[in-house]
Amino acid sequence: MKYTTEIVVDVPREEFIKKMDDPDNMKHWQQGLIGYEQLSASPGQEGSRMSLSYEMGKRKMDLVETIIKKNLPEEIHMTYETKGVHNIQKNYFKEEDEKTRWVSESEFQFSGFGMKLMGFLMPGAFKKQSLKYMQDFKAFAENGTSVLNS
Repeated sequence: MKYTTEIVVDVPREEFIKKMDDPDNMKHWQQGLIGYEQLSASPGQEGSRMSLSYEMGKRKMDLVETIIKKNLPEEIHMTYETKGVHNIQKNYFKEEDEKTRWVSESEFQFSGFGMKLMGFLMPGAFKKQSLKYMQDFKAFAENGTSVLNS
């Protein structure tokens, strides 16, 4: 399953990247994030890995993020692995009149009958969640609004 989402954030790209590239900021725009742990000696670099833990309703989910390409401020690509799901996410950042256009290409590969069925029956849920994270990042970057306060 593949889809693209995009949003324009009303901050210059340099400021956008500074806020996005700081893992301590993730809790302000990734609803459900309960913690992260760097798994690599040089965090934030190509090849580095980070463990992320989320709580969504009564479901807990742990995944591992691996940075596969980092060419900031233009782009950063990552993979996310969890039981039954391999997600490739390519993020592109374009400066437009003191604003930043964030284009995110997502590809989900499912293994196991249950995850394949969920991907088939609910593709809109994945895109909706991706867009929600982008909108929450926009609110955080532009106004300092945190999902922790909601």
